[in-house]
Amino acid sequence: MKKWDGHTHTEFCPHGTGDTVEAMIEKAIGLGFTDYSITEHPPMPAVFEAVIANPMEDIATAAIRWDQLDAYFERAHAMKRKYKNQIRIHVGLEVDFLPGFEQDTRALLREYGSQMDDGVLSLHFMPGIDGWRFIDFSAEDFEAGILKHYGSFEAVQKEYYGFIRESLLADLGPAKPTRLGHISLCQKFQRFFADEDTGLKKATRQQVSELLKDIKARKYQLDWNTAGLYKEFCGETYPPLEVVNEARGLGVELVYGSDAHSLADVGRGYDYYTKN
Repeated sequence: MKKWDGHTHTEFCPHGTGDTVEAMIEKAIGLGFTDYSITEHPPMPAVFEAVIANPMEDIATAAIRWDQLDAYFERAHAMKRKYKNQIRIHVGLEVDFLPGFEQDTRALLREYGSQMDDGVLSLHFMPGIDGWRFIDFSAEDFEAGILKHYGSFEAVQKEYYGFIRESLLADLGPAKPTRLGHISLCQKFQRFFADEDTGLKKATRQQVSELLKDIKARKYQLDWNTAGLYKEFCGETYPPLEVVNEARGLGVELVYGSDAHSLADVGRGYDYYTKN
């Protein structure tokens, strides 16, 4: 039986713990995983970094540096060779969808796509106050940079899911990942906003339903990401179980993703994934 973690990170990640990918792979083997995808955050184009409103010290935590990218791939492929008789290692990237900067993403994937056999396509930034803003940096940053820009949680959701659909349809070249990462990341801080209705209203819920149909039509996978279960203000998977069940009903393939950034994260939430 296949037991696959489709979304993990490494010691190269600047917002991780520094735990080594080798230690994480060995833990995955011990937990009985048969497949393990290494999907590190690639560096962002300099032209995009220039329009992010957050401070440079925050931006520097988002992804690995350009001068680390070759070393990352060398390390990941070394792990694939070393453990080939114990676990199937898949090597790729968690590629950021950057609306308006598709040409830069195509260039990245054109250069490194030959080294990738898996990947995740995610959205971590949206236009906000004074420029592009993190979606998931902190609750306070989300409130100041995004929620105040759009005026309501519902307006944020509508724009966010619009960008997710754009990512699905975007032409990023033949190496474009075909698994969408944590598609409800906009809910990460939902419990922080006690005075906001953060649930999906009818129109937005329909937007998500149409998105799921498009995902099925294009034969994409969904990252069923358990990291949200352990986030202080989230308390649910990305996407939540209601959306997961609708996706299942449509025949969309769901891939467990621990989104591990530390040794402790490896395999976390897999019991929830199997029981639900």
